[in-house]
Amino acid sequence: MTVSAVPSRPPLLAYAALASSMALVGSYVGLSKLLVQVFPVLLLAWLRFGIGGVAMVGWLKRQPGEAALSPQDRRLLFWESFFGNFLFSVCMLFGVSLTSALAAGVIMAAIPAVVAVLSWWLLGERVLGRVKLGIACAVAGIVLLSVAKAWHTEPADSATTGLATSLWGELLLFAAVCCEATYVVIGKKLTANVSAKRISALVNLWGWVLVTPFGLYLAWRFDFATVSASHWLLLLFYSLAASMVTVWLWMSGLKQVPAASAGVFTVMLPVSAAAVGVLFLGEQFSTAHGAAFALAMAGLVLATWPTQKRDDHGI
Repeated sequence: MTVSAVPSRPPLLAYAALASSMALVGSYVGLSKLLVQVFPVLLLAWLRFGIGGVAMVGWLKRQPGEAALSPQDRRLLFWESFFGNFLFSVCMLFGVSLTSALAAGVIMAAIPAVVAVLSWWLLGERVLGRVKLGIACAVAGIVLLSVAKAWHTEPADSATTGLATSLWGELLLFAAVCCEATYVVIGKKLTANVSAKRISALVNLWGWVLVTPFGLYLAWRFDFATVSASHWLLLLFYSLAASMVTVWLWMSGLKQVPAASAGVFTVMLPVSAAAVGVLFLGEQFSTAHGAAFALAMAGLVLATWPTQKRDDHGI
């Protein structure tokens, strides 16, 4: 007897949605560094959720034929936003500011592995051998990418913070890894009952509620007249990409792909961030960068290769 929790051959569009989502996340993570120099972190988060909420107000309403939210769905939506929006953003932005680029890249490379472990533990998904190998390739690629970036960083750059500060930054980054992995696994549960658009809107709304007390306090003390037009445009892009487009793409793809396999696509986040650095910030592209990209792409191929149907004994 054949048992399959998801289609054995997920559509290529589902894979494309997952890859595009994480690539877009990586691009706005890199560009958001410019915004953090202008806005306090929690004010930036509040503005992001607010702008995204206005854009997605039409997505909040239940569509014809869509089931009403169950108590479990409501709980999952809250935790999805708490871990994937609120806590991830705070841990990531503060963590990067307290430690080195090398540490950030190495730690964030653990996302696919943590997703695989959580999907096995919480969802009962069987992690195939080739998916494990794909995870290993993805991790190896991002570690190599981080090492390559460190080679092109002046020693003085990594000597500006003390050991204790760096340790706190690394702990925050690992917390961000766990938050992102939790976001992937909870999202898999949500897509079984709720549309991708409605998930995006409701998760964003919860994020806005969570950060509003901090946002109001900081907004009262902030001089908005000092913000340039270019920074407002960048904020608009960041808000729509982070709150609307990436969540919708991710949930759309996750509906048809196992969480463990989808987790491998998170390698596109640091890969995309590095590409932004090379293409727009003038960072040098080396042979090590090329090898890292090749490993990351190999991980994606292994994770998305069509699966042969098997019986209950895996034969």
